[in-house]
Amino acid sequence: MPEQFKKPKMGSHLLVIYSLCLVFLVLIWYYQWMLGIIMTVFLAASLFYSIRQEQVLINETEEYISTLSYRVKKVGEEALLEMPIGIVLFSEDYLIEWTNPYMNRLKEEDTLVGKPLSDLSDELIPQIKDNKNEIWLGIADYKFQVLYKRDERLLYFFDRTKQTEIQNLYHNEQTVIGIIFLDNYEEITQAMDDTAKSQINSKVTSILNEWSTDYGIYLKRTSQERFLAVMNQQILGRLEKTKFEILDEVRELISDKNVPLTLSIGVGLGGVSIPSLGELAQSSLDLALGRGGDQVAIKEESGKVRFYGGKTNPMEKRTRVRARVISHAMKELVKESDQVLIMGHKSPDMDSIGSAIGILKIAQANDVLGRIIMDPEDIDTGVQRLVEEINANEELSNYFVDPDDALDTVTKNTLLVVVDTHKPSMVAEEKLLSKTEHVVVIDHHRRAEEFINHPTLVYMEPYASSTAELVTELLEYQPKNLKLSMLESTALLAGIIVDTKSFTLRTGSRTFDAASYLRSKGADTVLVQKFMKEELDVFVKRSRLIEHTEIYRDGIAISEGEPGETFSPVLIAQAADTLLTMSGIVASFVISERSDDRIGISARSLGDVNVQVIMERMNGGGHLTNAATQLDDTTIEDASIQLKEIIDEYFEGGDSE
Repeated sequence: MPEQFKKPKMGSHLLVIYSLCLVFLVLIWYYQWMLGIIMTVFLAASLFYSIRQEQVLINETEEYISTLSYRVKKVGEEALLEMPIGIVLFSEDYLIEWTNPYMNRLKEEDTLVGKPLSDLSDELIPQIKDNKNEIWLGIADYKFQVLYKRDERLLYFFDRTKQTEIQNLYHNEQTVIGIIFLDNYEEITQAMDDTAKSQINSKVTSILNEWSTDYGIYLKRTSQERFLAVMNQQILGRLEKTKFEILDEVRELISDKNVPLTLSIGVGLGGVSIPSLGELAQSSLDLALGRGGDQVAIKEESGKVRFYGGKTNPMEKRTRVRARVISHAMKELVKESDQVLIMGHKSPDMDSIGSAIGILKIAQANDVLGRIIMDPEDIDTGVQRLVEEINANEELSNYFVDPDDALDTVTKNTLLVVVDTHKPSMVAEEKLLSKTEHVVVIDHHRRAEEFINHPTLVYMEPYASSTAELVTELLEYQPKNLKLSMLESTALLAGIIVDTKSFTLRTGSRTFDAASYLRSKGADTVLVQKFMKEELDVFVKRSRLIEHTEIYRDGIAISEGEPGETFSPVLIAQAADTLLTMSGIVASFVISERSDDRIGISARSLGDVNVQVIMERMNGGGHLTNAATQLDDTTIEDASIQLKEIIDEYFEGGDSE
């Protein structure tokens, strides 16, 4: 019992006084017995009064303690039963053993005892199993912070609904900046007269103004092809739910002339300053345009990016002027370097090897040593014949080195040219990127979030059929002493033919111009066919993979390899291509195990389905009609389930994300 609640005892100072009085009384009795009698009576009366008063004090204290104990007990009971805090005790089987009345009122039930914790929330048991001490979950219209006491199997529920509403309000009111760009406005209007151009401007402005009014967006046209949009996060959320339908509205503006006008939107958001939001918006727009336009890129302050749109095949709109400018810049960079190292992606394909050979010729034409990095242990069967032909050509094979040799010779003044990829994680030797200050990126894929840091020069054209096509155009503007051998020009042509599926996909007029140039330099189409031939056992293996195909939704073919059987990335891609030639198939997905213990998915489409955005949802990428991904720590079955969920969301939410 606490000290203040113990029974009071007679003070020690009183005992000392009474002891001294007693000694004094004895002395008085000894000398004056009459006075001693009087003093004895007085002392007895005083002692009686003191004892009586002490008893009264004790009784009053006991009564106070009794009253206080009752009040404390009552307050404890009321706190347990009446406070607006939920309390739940549960068993080892996650069954509710006891709750306070607050929890019963919350669920509007007489009692929750005996029911599983999942009756409160499906999220509760999994998070308890994860040993989380703090859990946030929603029950009915409330948001709760739940504190978990593991030893007692006790849960405290604190209502944080108001706090969450305030946080959401703050989040929803945060400023968002968007930059809207008309992708091909200049190309479409350059041949128009002033009247037609004015009509186009009027229609575009009308559509965008109506859109901004409907959603409460501040819109300001800053140039003929650029608009500034200011909104908040709540408005952005509403736009994301519609998958940015404004893209479709603008695209259909002049579709009757078969030249659709498209727009791209770059959005910046987050709790940063207005200038920083503007920089995020511009960066997002650059990313959207780098991926071919006709889409929305939303970048958060953390660097995370979301994409919407990208439904159409990018229109060919690069010009000879740009190719000439890039070629001239390449020549200057090559001349200023001590050597040129060229590398493509891991497990290189025809396009990667062919374009690397083209860059090698640019270095040689400018009298600078050039070498191609290729790992002899990372050669796929799809390019085996090309590699064998290169090895048989002593003059060309001398310029191929493995990654270790390249690391030994690279200097700060080395020009590193990356072809057919722009992702650091996919290059043949990632360490080289940090060994030199001069990096050039040449690629035809749509730009992804992952990108090589601070490149000196970037030539990315998603409108091109292949990187070999881009490099071929650069070759045309190099010094006249440039000479291509039959094998070199054939390797470049093979890259174009393979990536266009023999000029049937992603083929523009410039593709045929590049092929014609290579043919004039001695490219052998028969040799290309030889490079593309395959072994009978590979054909049989691919057929076995195609055999396990199901039609999911309308025209979507999904093929799954047998667990335990591995397939090369090229064979998976070939299987997807083969499925696409079947009647009624508009898109194909092939899933199988790879030799690196990952699950590979290759995706193809005829253009109606954007397989790029589907693969990006699975941390992959590529083109609208040609994409792929690799997954770690999963199975074919789980990958198939995930793929089908994303396909469902793609179609049910509109084919724009």
